[in-house]
Amino acid sequence: MDSLAALALPGLWDRVTGTQPDPDLWVVLVTLTAALAVVVPHPVWRISRNAITIAHEGGHGLVALFTGRRLTGIRLHSDTSGLTLSRGKPHGLGMILTAAAGYTAPSLLGLGGAALLAAGRITLLLWAATALLVAMLVMIRNAYGVLTVVLAGGAFLLVSWLAGAQVQAAFAYAVVWFLLFGGVRPPFELQAKRSRGGAGESDADQLSRLTHVPAGLWLFLFHAVSLCSLIGAGRWLLEG
Repeated sequence: MDSLAALALPGLWDRVTGTQPDPDLWVVLVTLTAALAVVVPHPVWRISRNAITIAHEGGHGLVALFTGRRLTGIRLHSDTSGLTLSRGKPHGLGMILTAAAGYTAPSLLGLGGAALLAAGRITLLLWAATALLVAMLVMIRNAYGVLTVVLAGGAFLLVSWLAGAQVQAAFAYAVVWFLLFGGVRPPFELQAKRSRGGAGESDADQLSRLTHVPAGLWLFLFHAVSLCSLIGAGRWLLEG
């Protein structure tokens, strides 16, 4: 058994860290179109937005941990809203970074994913996403949240273990395009809500109270991060 493990582990490590060939351009374009098809139409977006909420709340949670705050739980709701709770000082840099991480997380994750794809690290991307979802699952505090994270993690796990190289590539590119396009829409939705006098407790408004910087400037930051990530990552994906 020990000898089998000794042989299997290096092979597994090589599989995860090795490079895979870039897919054909038509695969990249098809996955781009598929991502737009689940982000642009509002009826479909009402469902697919759940995945963006996972990234949004995961961003809050990850930055909370990195800045020394104590993460106490994450809740994901069927209306695509979410809530991340952490303990620590109610002000200061850690709280500011944690609050700013939500709307920027999907786009930055998409940017990081695009960098891995441009380097040919398709399997590494799939395994890294699976690991992040498993880590997030530990902190989920409601049944709907558990269901959505398990489904997302299961999809990544099945593709990374059972699918061939071409299917893995198509899945990875579709996910990254989805994060990039899906990261653009929520700031516009927040802007529309605020223009109607709603969303008074949004991340932008919380950041405004923490920093005494107008919420509109924080909203501008969310737009800038999402659009710049889409443009930069899009060039990497299309040129790869």
